[in-house]
Amino acid sequence: MKKAIALLLTLVFLLGCLSGCGTTSPLNPKEPVTLTMWHNYGGDMQQAMDYLIDQFNSTVGKEQGIVIDVTAISSSSELNKSLTMIVNGDPGAPDMPDIFTGYPKLAIQFWEKGLLTDLDNYFTEDELSAYVEAFVEEGRLSDGGLYVFPIAKSTEVLYVNQTLFDRFADATGASADMLSTFEGIAELSQMYYEWSGGKQFYAADSWFNFVEVGMAQMGGSIFEGEALSLDGDGFAHIFETVYAPAVEGGIAIYDGYSSDLSKTGDLVCSTGSSAGILFYGDTITYADGTVENVEYSILPYPVFENGTKTALQRGGGLMVAKSEEKKEYAAGVFIKWLTAPEQNMSFVANTGYLPVTRQAFENELSTHMDTVEDPRIRKMLTSVLAMYEDYSFFTAPTYANFDSDSDAFEESFKDLLVEHRDRYLEGIDKIFPASEALKELIQ
Repeated sequence: MKKAIALLLTLVFLLGCLSGCGTTSPLNPKEPVTLTMWHNYGGDMQQAMDYLIDQFNSTVGKEQGIVIDVTAISSSSELNKSLTMIVNGDPGAPDMPDIFTGYPKLAIQFWEKGLLTDLDNYFTEDELSAYVEAFVEEGRLSDGGLYVFPIAKSTEVLYVNQTLFDRFADATGASADMLSTFEGIAELSQMYYEWSGGKQFYAADSWFNFVEVGMAQMGGSIFEGEALSLDGDGFAHIFETVYAPAVEGGIAIYDGYSSDLSKTGDLVCSTGSSAGILFYGDTITYADGTVENVEYSILPYPVFENGTKTALQRGGGLMVAKSEEKKEYAAGVFIKWLTAPEQNMSFVANTGYLPVTRQAFENELSTHMDTVEDPRIRKMLTSVLAMYEDYSFFTAPTYANFDSDSDAFEESFKDLLVEHRDRYLEGIDKIFPASEALKELIQ
């Protein structure tokens, strides 16, 4: 029955290809069109993608006259380097692929030079309604066109070393309910630092994400047009929540991923990408070489008190080079097939990423949860499925200087907290009033 349902869903998506790309196909199975593809998927994701492309080429592709030829597989940084050479017209730049992976910030550069296909031309409104709306909207640029199509997404969750937390809670009476809010986590951080004799409790993989989502939770925004705005009570509350625990030592300000600190028992919990689940194992190794078996819990992303349940969603997608109609049409057929529930679940089930269709979220995830072999991924997907029911997914804006703005904020935010922490430890200063430290940050 499950196979029959999956087959039916795939057929529905493929029939949508005909209605979404026009009633008359420009393809001829006797004269197949070959589409070159670049992607940045490695490890398990590469294996999953290779399998799906082979499956497409031997079935739907063969029937309609489409061949997907992967001509480059590399890291995101290397792929972006080659693509940047193309968009800048650099000497020695390779030929532009027909389909490639990337983020909206990269798409802007190609779009400004008229090099990308608006995928709205190959999808009907009904077809697009089958996808998680926030995931689709992230791929739209300022003209409203859809230039980056979602294939695998992530959100942020709270990773908790349950073994260490239970030990702490048993000794102090700390409540697990406090993990649901950032104010509660800040209080727990101070309690844990004192109880543990100087160990840190919480870290955020990205303090910029922490702030931008926190502002969204409280009904505000860290952005004003295409610039950052740090004025207002919302940002002041976020800063004041973490300032004292960070300076006194309960919150870690760390140049790296929080999973590194988790592996050594130097952290109890952290917020980070759901796609980072595979970096959390079932042991920690202390500085003296002692190894302890531990268990992790994956909880929904915390919320600031009186805020709405909002979490970040992010992830790259597929872009299609502007070309002849036949190639663009063929790319549309491939993307619809690849992101249909059955194929999309096959792609994400062993990677820690999230599916992109509503069908996959609402039915396939729960139906196929028992088939996910890695217990860590099962925990993560269970948590994210609960978030899908209760949370709104926040999408960061897309503009040319977004990366430089966010990087500059992250650096300034961490530098200030580290400096104040050092001065506090050296006895040069007592902890500043948070309001005074905030003035120093935003001046």
